[in-house]
Amino acid sequence: MIAKRARRSFNLRLRLLTSYLVLLMVTLGVIASALFVLIGNRAAPPEPTYERLAALTQGLNYIDFIADMPFDSNSRFLQDRVEELLNVFARTRNVRILQIRVAADSARVLYDSSGVYRTGERIILQRSLYRNHQLSKVLSRGSEQFFGGFSDPGGGEWLYGGVMFRLQRFQQQQHSDDLWLLAEPRPTVSLHDTLAAFGSALAPPLLQAGIAGIIIAIVLAALISRTIAQPLQRLAKAATDVARGDYAAHVPVSGPGEVRTLAESFNRMTAEVQAANDAQRDFLGNVSHDLKTPLTSIQGYAQAIIDGAAEDTKAAAQTIYEEASRLNRMVVELTDLERLQAGKLSMRREPIDMRALSQGVVQSLAVVAEQKSLKLETDLAPVPVVIGDGDRLAQVLMNLISNALKFTPAGGTVRVLAGAAPGGVNISIQDSGIGIPAEEQPRVFERFYQVDKARGPQRGTGLGLAIAKEIIEAHGGRISVESRGRDQGAVFQVWLPAG
Repeated sequence: MIAKRARRSFNLRLRLLTSYLVLLMVTLGVIASALFVLIGNRAAPPEPTYERLAALTQGLNYIDFIADMPFDSNSRFLQDRVEELLNVFARTRNVRILQIRVAADSARVLYDSSGVYRTGERIILQRSLYRNHQLSKVLSRGSEQFFGGFSDPGGGEWLYGGVMFRLQRFQQQQHSDDLWLLAEPRPTVSLHDTLAAFGSALAPPLLQAGIAGIIIAIVLAALISRTIAQPLQRLAKAATDVARGDYAAHVPVSGPGEVRTLAESFNRMTAEVQAANDAQRDFLGNVSHDLKTPLTSIQGYAQAIIDGAAEDTKAAAQTIYEEASRLNRMVVELTDLERLQAGKLSMRREPIDMRALSQGVVQSLAVVAEQKSLKLETDLAPVPVVIGDGDRLAQVLMNLISNALKFTPAGGTVRVLAGAAPGGVNISIQDSGIGIPAEEQPRVFERFYQVDKARGPQRGTGLGLAIAKEIIEAHGGRISVESRGRDQGAVFQVWLPAG
């Protein structure tokens, strides 16, 4: 059995550990996949492209006189010759050449080697802060280097680098700026390029970091699985003990919040099972005792009559009758209690004045109080109407007041109070009798449970308070008892909702 339990413990921890590791590997796989996707689709840094374009710009032999190229001249032949030279340069260098006239409010294309922009078409340029020191050394005549990017009408993304010349137009007496730009498509970095460039440098540290992370994750997963598995194993062992009849099994409350809640619920369950088992054991003991006493008395007196040993056969027959009657009452009350607990005992629903009902019950028991030399006092205030079964509620009051009279010594006092309470009516029966010990109070409403267990054949059936509790709860009310202890009297409180 121990080996089997240990195997179950190992299997639970192994499953928890495996689940953590699987979760870790899936997470790492998702991160790696996302990283590869992001690396494979990100834009490359523009600086290398700017450097190549700056070098090509420096290679132009026309940089000192390029600003004077007559794209605004009326000579069509000269314009065609210049375009031819620029086209050859663009084709042999695999770059795109643009001339752009920048005015106060716009930038317009004068020449585009790719033919995408027509002459005079507007272009939107984004300028970069990048500067090339080598290019700065070869620029003159107030020219300025210019780098950035643009999107052409075809949707392509381009990076450019070139020179801006500030020109004086004497004919119009105005200034304008000409940009001569070399452009290349904006590059992107492929996964293959990234792995080729950085794979050898990054692979070892990434592999080392991954191994270290997996080792740490295994240790943490083992610790976490242990904190979860141990409380569950204790719960499993305790549940096995309860199944074998050890209702005192208790587990320590530890572990994660959910496991702690489970342990607390288990402990409450075992406590309730223990209490129910004790109640059942007491019930069987009380039933056997309460049946044995009258049956023994009946059997003894009957045997005496049969043998002719009874001196007073009438008294013996009276005793037999009284004990048989007590057994009959017990059977009737047991039947009523079972039907009440099963909800099968029908009750009338009618308006009831609990003040008048209490007064009537007190009057019917006044003779009993007088015979025992007890004071039976009342303090009955007007109360709201209650909807219920008057006979059953009278049965409850009769039982409570009768018990108070029964357990109060001669010269004592029993008081019955009635008054309005929040949401309903409160009935209180107070006595100055023998009281109820604190340890007995939680069980006084159990069937067959009796505080005074040594009253001999004159004691009751032990079902009255259990029946009273079921009747009150069937009316939506509640009943409770308070006592400071033995010889300190007792107070029974009944609350019923207003109709």
